[in-house]
Amino acid sequence: MIRAGLTGSIGMGKSTTSQMFRDEGIAVYDADATVHELYSGKAAPLIEEAFPNTTADGTVDRVKLSEYVIGKPDNMKKLEAIIHPLIHQEEQEFLKSSKARGEKLVVLDIPLLFETGGINRVDKIIVVTAPASVQRERVLARDGMSEEKFEAILACQVPDSQKREKADFLIDTSQGLEETRSKVKEIIQALL
Repeated sequence: MIRAGLTGSIGMGKSTTSQMFRDEGIAVYDADATVHELYSGKAAPLIEEAFPNTTADGTVDRVKLSEYVIGKPDNMKKLEAIIHPLIHQEEQEFLKSSKARGEKLVVLDIPLLFETGGINRVDKIIVVTAPASVQRERVLARDGMSEEKFEAILACQVPDSQKREKADFLIDTSQGLEETRSKVKEIIQALL
């Protein structure tokens, strides 16, 4: 079973591209979706203990949590020490069940693939990218996003240029949805 790591910096179109792999029948593990599930489940009490008053009704309030961690490297490391082992555990379950189903190719959609050492867990790396101006426009259009928050997030991520250098496949999402979909199909064909 080939494990392709799909990654890209914030605002590069990774979620849309990930869905395109699903649309082509490829099993996709979504690390972001896993975090959302964990924030409403087993991670919530652990995060509340580490960062008081960041949960309500057993669910992590991402806005309150971000006040603790964005731009605060020590707190971010503390959060990562809680959440990354849980994410890895879920990823292993996904791989185990995919192998049991006889999948020939799976995609691990991991935003922080490079930052968390995930490249050691994949066979091929797919990087979604776009010009910096497109990225900025997309991110700043999001609810609750500010210039400062965007810059703080970028500071925690491996630069796009370095990700592109390490990629086995590149998808420039600024070329439009049909071009992106075409590239996804091309990559699937190449990998299989």
